[in-house]
Amino acid sequence: MEELARESISLLASASAKPRLDVAAGPRLGSLGAIFIMLKSALGAGLLNFPWAFERAGGIRSAVTVELVSLVFLVSGLIILGYSSSISGQCTYQAVVKEVCGPAIGQLCEICFVFNLFMISVAFLVIVDDQLGKLCGSLYELITDLPALEMPHHFYTDQHFGLVLLCLFLILPLSIPKEISIQKYISGLGTLAATYLTIAIIVKYYTTPSVLVHISPLYTSGISSWSSMFSVIPTICFGFQCHEACITIYSSMENQRLSHWVFISVVSMIFCLVIYSLTGAYGYLTFGKDVKADILMSYTGDDILILIARLLFGISIITIYPIILLLGRSVIQDPLLSWRRRRHGVVTAEFESRSRYVLSVLWIALTLLIAMYVPDISKVISVIGGISAFFIFIFPGLCLVFAMQSEPVSCKTRVVLTAWGVVTLLCGAFIFGQSTTTAVMQVLGKI
Repeated sequence: MEELARESISLLASASAKPRLDVAAGPRLGSLGAIFIMLKSALGAGLLNFPWAFERAGGIRSAVTVELVSLVFLVSGLIILGYSSSISGQCTYQAVVKEVCGPAIGQLCEICFVFNLFMISVAFLVIVDDQLGKLCGSLYELITDLPALEMPHHFYTDQHFGLVLLCLFLILPLSIPKEISIQKYISGLGTLAATYLTIAIIVKYYTTPSVLVHISPLYTSGISSWSSMFSVIPTICFGFQCHEACITIYSSMENQRLSHWVFISVVSMIFCLVIYSLTGAYGYLTFGKDVKADILMSYTGDDILILIARLLFGISIITIYPIILLLGRSVIQDPLLSWRRRRHGVVTAEFESRSRYVLSVLWIALTLLIAMYVPDISKVISVIGGISAFFIFIFPGLCLVFAMQSEPVSCKTRVVLTAWGVVTLLCGAFIFGQSTTTAVMQVLGKI
């Protein structure tokens, strides 16, 4: 996700001047570079939720089965988007959808893009809020040798107060500028945090005394209902989601042959499958049905391995949040600046800076307010996963259907690919409707 942010920032400024893919312009990505960026785009906060998702799915075998079935559509979406980018000549997700499917669907894509980034910002603050609470408890235990439950409750010891201070004195100053140069120094932090977390969970499983490990079967003999398996699809979608970044990556590659892009997509998703499956399986085997929505919250506060993982994830998210805000703010601010230009003929620096300040403050305030009253990260990820269905299933399906109406292909190929586009579109609509409805009802029921 952080690499998506960095690449998208530069493309936001150059998209209007570079409407077509230009292989000769600038440094190009090789195969390893493209795979690495895909992994950095996909491996993120969703990793914390996978052990809980394995429990919800009914066990390891059921969860991995859902992952493998979803992987077919995930890879298919990446291939379709690469193909759509090649025939449209556009280098951003929204531009490709607008060019292939028309301006109306393009505007819908922009709305979904902003809402998805907004909910990702909420998820990030929920994670930071959870880790702050755990860190405060750990520090109290280390200083006083008393259990965290006996910590006195004052406004300045409340984790929400710490989150407000972080937003006010760290996140907001990083979010105000037009561009955020700090990104180039911490681009690998998210991948490091994800890899370290997976290794730490595996190590903890093998070093935890056997009496404390929850011996769980590979699968549960009976899953209560099909909805139990469908309920983990949003988590999988959120975890594997790199589709918003894939067009940026594809347009930056030196070798833009479709067969090469298929290879990049398959290899990247297989690596992600391994990381997510190991994290989900070992976290689930360690805690069984007692696993929490945020796997880090299942461990004790005095565990050094987990404490490092908690700090890595917290720092990574704090530094990534301003990038996500910038991307969402740009989609909102650009039409506002265009309106100002049409009405007054020019956009002053004062108006641009004022609108940027207001949008940044509103974005942070709203996401902070929602994050403080969301019970746990699983509720937010369920909503994000439902919206992710647009970027993984619905928009790629629409792109394939529209492309087949104009591309010079054989009749049989057109029929087969159009049918697959319709199947992808219908699956996405079902996942979005089912998961989003369930998630919203759960969130409203807890507030």
